[in-house]
Amino acid sequence: MSELPLVAPDLGLLSERRVLIDVRAPVEFAQGALPGAVNLPLMEDEERRLVGIEYKQRGQQAAIELGQRLVSGDIKAARVNAWLEALEAHPEAIVYCFRGGLRSQIAQQWIQEAGVTRPRIRGGWKAMRQALCARIDAAADQPLLVVGGLTGCAKTALIQTLDNGLDLEGCARHKGSAFGRHPLPAPSQIDFEHAMGLRLLSLPGPVVVEDESRHIGAANLPLSFWRAMEKAPRLRVEMPLDWRLAQIHKDYIDDLWEVYRHQCGEWLGWALMRKQLAGALGRLRKRLGSARLARLQRLQQLAFREHERGNRQAHEAWLAPLLTEYYDPMYRYQLERHPEQHFLHVGDWESCLAAAREWSAAQAAEGSAAGARVGAAG
Repeated sequence: MSELPLVAPDLGLLSERRVLIDVRAPVEFAQGALPGAVNLPLMEDEERRLVGIEYKQRGQQAAIELGQRLVSGDIKAARVNAWLEALEAHPEAIVYCFRGGLRSQIAQQWIQEAGVTRPRIRGGWKAMRQALCARIDAAADQPLLVVGGLTGCAKTALIQTLDNGLDLEGCARHKGSAFGRHPLPAPSQIDFEHAMGLRLLSLPGPVVVEDESRHIGAANLPLSFWRAMEKAPRLRVEMPLDWRLAQIHKDYIDDLWEVYRHQCGEWLGWALMRKQLAGALGRLRKRLGSARLARLQRLQQLAFREHERGNRQAHEAWLAPLLTEYYDPMYRYQLERHPEQHFLHVGDWESCLAAAREWSAAQAAEGSAAGARVGAAG
């Protein structure tokens, strides 16, 4: 097995969108995988658990022998066939396990015995993850611009419009508010960080992000990046209430309904969407107070009934006070708490988009000039 080919833990494998075969157990894969990976395990969770117990009690050789007994005969054949089918569909795929050691070696060996030779990643998942996390830390030293503004100002859409925008909410699969939960399961913390790192591989220069708290749904921004965001210059998008109301209606109602309907069908999707929106409003009890919450809940229930009759605009009856009585005061309070924040530009959506592009171009030009000076000095 020592002659089986290895490849370095190069992040270029991820930039190339290379298919990776993760032979770790499903429970490990669920905790966090490399971008582009498919889970075709050498051992299932229970097999891995038993082998782990054997390793602790009797050592590595006994654990290997138990693993060979557990994964043999038809079970072994089925797992080899799964790897071969994946390699037939993706001939350039690469194998990895946790540290690039025994499990990926065994998978390589069995694949090779079946007539196919593919490399494994040296250092495996752990080495690649360390490189992705290092990329995030390095990005904290890049020029960074933060886009803020009241709820409903389409800040995420602005970020997505920019070539150098990093959509943190997209990485977290959460819109960053009580109403921001996505119908699909949220990524693990590890997968969130990996999504950030993958996007940053294509952003070696200035980066633009949306103003976020450190917590975006269940995900936490890496500390180095969060601290860089706190110090970064800012833009503030300001749009009139009716414009923002239309945007929040699109985000909280129209887009959410399309996802639920596509994922779950008309009846179940509608029930789940109502449950999510009602639950999100209920979670604001402490900040809204009982009386205000009860009023908004009544308006929300009436809006659901009208929606069922074809009047989707009825939701504005509870969305408008949600903006003016909850989100807007909360944002202004945060502004007052941080008077040190520096805004390069305050204006409407289009002018902030132009300002972000102007800032990005200036930072890129400055970086190129600095690189030229260093080259000349060398």
